[in-house]
Amino acid sequence: MLSVSVALGVALLLESVHFPGLVTPFLLALAVAAWYGGPGPALLAFLLASLGFDYFFIEPLYTLYISLSDIPYFLFFALFAALVTWFSVQRRRFEEQLRQTRNELEIQVAERTQQASLLNLTHDSIFVRDASDVVTYWNRGAQELFGWRPEEAVGRHVHELLRSVFQAPVEEIHADLLRSGRWEGEFESTKADGTKVIVASRWSLQRDERGQPAAILETSNDITLRKQGEQEIRTLNEELGKRSADLEASNKELEAFAYSISHDLRAPLRHMAGFTELLQKNTASVLDEKSKRYVTMILESAQRMGNLIDDLLAFSRISRAEAHKTAVDLEELVQEAVTEAQQDTRGRDIVWRVGRLPHCYGDRSMLRLVLVNLISNAVKFTRTRARAKIEIGCLKEEKDQVVVFVRDNGVGFDMRYASKLFGVFQRLHRAETFEGTGIGLATVQRIVHRHGGKVWAESLVDKGATFYFSLAKNQGV
Repeated sequence: MLSVSVALGVALLLESVHFPGLVTPFLLALAVAAWYGGPGPALLAFLLASLGFDYFFIEPLYTLYISLSDIPYFLFFALFAALVTWFSVQRRRFEEQLRQTRNELEIQVAERTQQASLLNLTHDSIFVRDASDVVTYWNRGAQELFGWRPEEAVGRHVHELLRSVFQAPVEEIHADLLRSGRWEGEFESTKADGTKVIVASRWSLQRDERGQPAAILETSNDITLRKQGEQEIRTLNEELGKRSADLEASNKELEAFAYSISHDLRAPLRHMAGFTELLQKNTASVLDEKSKRYVTMILESAQRMGNLIDDLLAFSRISRAEAHKTAVDLEELVQEAVTEAQQDTRGRDIVWRVGRLPHCYGDRSMLRLVLVNLISNAVKFTRTRARAKIEIGCLKEEKDQVVVFVRDNGVGFDMRYASKLFGVFQRLHRAETFEGTGIGLATVQRIVHRHGGKVWAESLVDKGATFYFSLAKNQGV
């Protein structure tokens, strides 16, 4: 209404100076009403303007009478007013849309700027390339990794820039990317200074509103040192495998040699022992005590040599024998070993303590030999005790393993020499005091190692000793 009132006043002023363009202020009033108010106020302004123009400027004046001859004029005015109104409304709408679009664009620019700033904070290499593989964004991590500044990288073709060498054809990689929208892999690239770098890269494809490829986000990490380490590990593993094969071959040759030598020594040793016994029998009446002692020493040495050969052959068989692993009842196995050991302990005062033992998984005959050796050692090294105490039990029972111990109150040993316990022919006591060949504990260790366990000992001199060995409880452990 204000715009129409102003237009009417301007028209009256123009009419007073006889200016012919009386309709112009009313058209401007319509444009202003449509611009600021929209179609509704524009229609109201049109009605008020028509009435005011008819009342003040069309004969007869100061009436609302309209003659037939004035109707075309009013129709023309209405049509022109509608056109002005439509134009003003559309122009207003377009400007509002433009303003809204500009505001949204400013917000997007601000968000993208903030995102770009955040991407620059990471040490990962991140850059964006368009569907033609031309770089459009290059963060600080990419600059640190490849050496090019953003202004040097943006606008260049990525494959020309990095000269990447892929493990598969680039066409296949792009086909995978288009199919799944993602790709990741490792490849070699060239830095700005010409050095090579191996990167682990992840690609993500962005599509436009029509579903067409628009951009590719690529994130990369330098894995050159890791790949070099992996190659060194592979090389070391190959060398280790070769050395293990050589060592295994040497062990087999050594075991075969020991078996052959031990077997070949049996015949002359039997002859030596047999003829010495005949000599002792036939010359008993003519030899003096000193000579008889010499003959006895020869027989004892021959017997000891025979025992040594037997143990050496048994030790060699342990390495070559195939293990038949099954579920084993350790309590039953210990009882058998104790019964065997008690045959040589008649007349001795020995207190046996056997605790609860679980089942384990292994070769029954081999594990029986382990227990026989350890229990026999406990019997032997408690010989000096008026009352021997031998305990067999389970130290701890875990989910996958069991630890068995054999404890005695015998003479013990110095822990400084514990590393020699399980060596072949290694002894910590004089043969004159405690008999033995020094192969029993080596056999124990070899059997336990073949079962994937370990064996160790704890002791104090004259305070007894405890031997431990671990075994798997279940198959496949």
